[in-house]
Amino acid sequence: MNVNQQPQMAYGQPQPGYQGYPQPGYGGQHGTGGYAAAQYEPYNGPGPTGQGLMRGPPTSGTPSAPAPQVYGHYKQSDAQNGPPPGAAALQRPPVSQTYTPAAVNLSGTQATYSQQFGAPPTSVQQVTNQMAGMQVGAALPTTAAPGYGVPPVSAAYTSTVPPSFPPASTHLPPADRTAHGGPQSYYGAPPLTQQTFPNSAPPPPYSAAPPVSQPQQAFPGALPPSRPPTGPQLSYGAPPPQAQSGFPNAPPSQPSSGFPGGPAPPPASAPSQQYPGPVPHQPPVSQPSPFHAAPPPAGFPPQPGAPPSPAGMPVTQLHHQSMSQANHVSLGPAQPGGMPPTGPPPQPGMQGYPPQQNGAFGQMRGPPQGYPAAYQQNYGGPPPPPAPAPAAQKRLDPDAIPSPIQVIEDDKANKSGEPFTTGVRGQAPPLVTTNFQVRDQGNASPHFVRCTAYNMPCTSDMAKQSQVPLAAVIKPLATLPADEAPPYLVDHGESGPIRCNRCKAYMCPYMQFIEGGRRFQCAFCSCVTEVPPHYFQHLDHTGKRVDCYERPELSLGSYEFLATVDYCKNNKVPQPPAFIFLIDVSYNAVKSGMVGIVCQELKTLLDYLPRENPEVESNVRVGFVTYNKVLHFYNVKSTLAQPQMMVVSDVADMFVPLLDGFLVSVSESRVVIESLLDKIPEMFADTRETETVFAPVIQAGLDALKAADCAGKLFIFHTSLPIAEAPGKLKNREDKKLVGTDKEKSLFQPQVSFYGNLAKECVAQGCCVDLFLFPNQYVDVATLAVVPVSTGGSVYKYRYFQAQTDQERFLNDLRRDVQKQMGFDAVMRVRTSTGIRATDFFGSFYMSNTTDVELAGLDCDKTVTVEFRHDDKLSEETGALIQCAVLYTSCNGQRRLRIHNMAVNCCAQLADLYRNCETDTIINFFTKYAYRSMLSSPTKTVRDSLVNQCAQILACYRKNCASPSSAGQLILPECMKLLPVYLNCVLKSDVLHPAADTSLDDRAYLRQLVSAMDVAESHVFFYPRLLPLHKMDVETDTLPVAVRDSEERLSKGGLYLLETGLHLFLWVGANAQQELLQNVFGVPAFGQIDPNMTSLPVLDNPYSKKLRGIVESFRTQRPRYMKLLVVKQEDKLELIFKHFLVEDKNGCGGASYVDFLCHMHKEIRQLLS
Repeated sequence: MNVNQQPQMAYGQPQPGYQGYPQPGYGGQHGTGGYAAAQYEPYNGPGPTGQGLMRGPPTSGTPSAPAPQVYGHYKQSDAQNGPPPGAAALQRPPVSQTYTPAAVNLSGTQATYSQQFGAPPTSVQQVTNQMAGMQVGAALPTTAAPGYGVPPVSAAYTSTVPPSFPPASTHLPPADRTAHGGPQSYYGAPPLTQQTFPNSAPPPPYSAAPPVSQPQQAFPGALPPSRPPTGPQLSYGAPPPQAQSGFPNAPPSQPSSGFPGGPAPPPASAPSQQYPGPVPHQPPVSQPSPFHAAPPPAGFPPQPGAPPSPAGMPVTQLHHQSMSQANHVSLGPAQPGGMPPTGPPPQPGMQGYPPQQNGAFGQMRGPPQGYPAAYQQNYGGPPPPPAPAPAAQKRLDPDAIPSPIQVIEDDKANKSGEPFTTGVRGQAPPLVTTNFQVRDQGNASPHFVRCTAYNMPCTSDMAKQSQVPLAAVIKPLATLPADEAPPYLVDHGESGPIRCNRCKAYMCPYMQFIEGGRRFQCAFCSCVTEVPPHYFQHLDHTGKRVDCYERPELSLGSYEFLATVDYCKNNKVPQPPAFIFLIDVSYNAVKSGMVGIVCQELKTLLDYLPRENPEVESNVRVGFVTYNKVLHFYNVKSTLAQPQMMVVSDVADMFVPLLDGFLVSVSESRVVIESLLDKIPEMFADTRETETVFAPVIQAGLDALKAADCAGKLFIFHTSLPIAEAPGKLKNREDKKLVGTDKEKSLFQPQVSFYGNLAKECVAQGCCVDLFLFPNQYVDVATLAVVPVSTGGSVYKYRYFQAQTDQERFLNDLRRDVQKQMGFDAVMRVRTSTGIRATDFFGSFYMSNTTDVELAGLDCDKTVTVEFRHDDKLSEETGALIQCAVLYTSCNGQRRLRIHNMAVNCCAQLADLYRNCETDTIINFFTKYAYRSMLSSPTKTVRDSLVNQCAQILACYRKNCASPSSAGQLILPECMKLLPVYLNCVLKSDVLHPAADTSLDDRAYLRQLVSAMDVAESHVFFYPRLLPLHKMDVETDTLPVAVRDSEERLSKGGLYLLETGLHLFLWVGANAQQELLQNVFGVPAFGQIDPNMTSLPVLDNPYSKKLRGIVESFRTQRPRYMKLLVVKQEDKLELIFKHFLVEDKNGCGGASYVDFLCHMHKEIRQLLS
């Protein structure tokens, strides 16, 4: 609460009270048998006469402003927070009168103030820090009825309250209060339009939430306070204990509850046993004290297990945890530099968020209506003039809001130690940023499947009310870490896999064997199916088959079946796949050096074609085509002395001029292939042809695969907009004037329908297309990418390609693309148990019906995101089951089925849903949903609907799960406290909120790229990793703890590595130490660093070795090679670097994290009111 601020009362409203006690009326009205007791305000330093300031009850009319008081009366060291020595003691209400705060009326225009009190600050600096930091409470979900908050079991500071107590104070006007019967819906309002974020707009009032289960911590720079004593409980009217020196006549301290490990809290209704002498009745547990919490009296025993209080400092009294605040987590400041907090460790049961200074000055607000502007003070400065101009609004302290780094580090500390076992249904896995080992015990590994919620709502009404999306991000062929075994391959012989007769689900651990093992009941549709005689096995006393743990399909979440001929196209065993390389040899391609680089690389790369067994040669056959306005096919048959070229100039009616000798085995035709690759750059070295075709190139590759009757992949290396006369010809339609208008969506749709039809043909043949683009200008990625995206392929883009700087990135991408494990001619189907069904799919694929996801190619990096909807009620006992089955041809021509099973819990309470969500997966889903919506809606509409849906998620939590508290407080679910920061990153992304210089091609490229990303990639893409390299310890293997993505976290003397998943930036501060520069760059001075370097010099010192190792390991973790850019402070490249500091405002109007959090809070409050 602000200094000199009087709590605003809602006049004429019934005040919620403590059971059995009358309430005072205001303005002279008396409650039954009560007194019109004065409302006291926290004491805020001496008045002009040395007396404590006292205010009487408010009278009608506008309250008068107090005389301005300044914190300049004292030196830095002796700021006081109680009456000065010798001052008259504060008057207390009569013993029989309990203090009750007024209910907050949200319907009026008055600002609301929730009174939260904390320890006295130890310095003026601390006071100002507290003033500046509005605090955000994150709440743990409760299982209580709507409108009530029951303290979570793990919270240390909870008060035991008889169940019959009424709620302390609800925060909605009487008409809006939630009845016990069920949660009220408040979603009748139309979607809110997104607000702009003016720089000067004051943030909304936040109230300081008392910490749950966490020790108090001073701001950086302050001495670490010790834990509070669990001393005697004081009630109003009791004789004050002997005050500590310097604080005579201090107001009574607040009731304090026990720490874990400390004494148990005394019952709320009984006087504390430790207090010597009689103690009158206690104040209501659910009400905060009207006084500042005083330091404990001298002679109190220290808290068991707590560090001793520093000399000369009063022991910090922890804020009393009231009933109404039992669920609020006070989200405190991260330590400077992202280091783990010093002082007492976080308490168990919490996510380990660093505790936060929680004083009485926690909020900064504008003056309430009717108060003059002099109400805002400049602490520590000279007294303001009698009628000052309104003071600048202080900014919400970034350290007081949820930190992604803290959450990531806590998850690593808590979950990277022991393996994650998948046997527990509905258990949320560690975050994607945590390295962990998985033990498959019946559910698919999080490497394969991640869900947005591991507790699904039982009914569609509940799902609609919460607005939490129900989806799974599935990566069927994901590469597993080295210490995990790939899925087992099960061969059931001629008869093929065992399946349910009705729904065709595959045998899995959830199937129930009955009748002694002769039949099984399907877990998905409940149909009973006979067990084939060859598969029969007896059951043990628990009803499980005795061979359960010998069969992967009965004990594991992920496994593969060998498919029979029935699962093959045309009931014919498939041929091994083929790779065809199609190279643009127009003027731009030759001049940039691309043609020479590709031909040189292919000579060695062809030895690394994908194979199942590294010892055996690859079965994949290869073919070569070059093109500009016409196409050149090459015969590289092993019997030829040199390759033969055949030209097809009739591009309108494409055909393949040769069958024998076009697709060949590398080992047989190696000499001829190498001769061809040497000749291509020479043949076209002097070309003057600038025009190219594109659709006929794909058509040629497709026809070649059709002729060979096999699936395969086309690698197309292309440079320019296809403007030559041919099918699929395009024109330049880049029009910046359309950006931000309703017509903008047309720029992301394909120009012509030809490519959509061509994609359909490719999918039918199992022809996957990977496109490598080297544009110098607009090439219409939105249209050219249609075939790659529809066939499960990839698009790579190297704008302004230059051989010397981009060669490394291109070649690494090409090598990985050619070598990675993949499946061809794939079909994926997702089956679910009764009650939910898969309704929507996102990713790079084609769908000819509503259930089958068809992929001409499926590689280890591609994900398919599936959304689920209710079609019936779910039961808490059985949960919900998901089975993803992918039928594909392996790279050695084997037809296989890969199965992933996932069981999640179902819940009837909203609190359980909010307890088990995964924010990273929710953001991944929201992004894909939004990026697809851009094809049919203006980007502003898409952005607004994203904000609205997230506001609804958080408002539903606030209304139905959080315990009652002031409306000025933002309360976030523990597992979703990063939803606002990540959502803001999505809203500010180039696709949804482009800068003026972002090209349409870049936006179309990123849009299709993100659509197939997994959760780990999307996480680092939207919230980049920023490592302070100057804090690196070269003696250990550990990385320095990352810092938050904000410019204010950068130190001028530092060196930082920023990773986005597509780029690596090495930022060098202007004041970096000479030794540091010498170790990394081999130069002694900042000015001598070459800003154009793309790789670090190889130097023989431990620092250089470790840094190069970090860069290398980051690159291996991502599917695309990240080019390194060196950014010197104040250099022109710094603008690009700052674009990725996503917690700050960006140049094109994107809000900072702090501003966006305030905006989200405003949206939530609008929904709630």
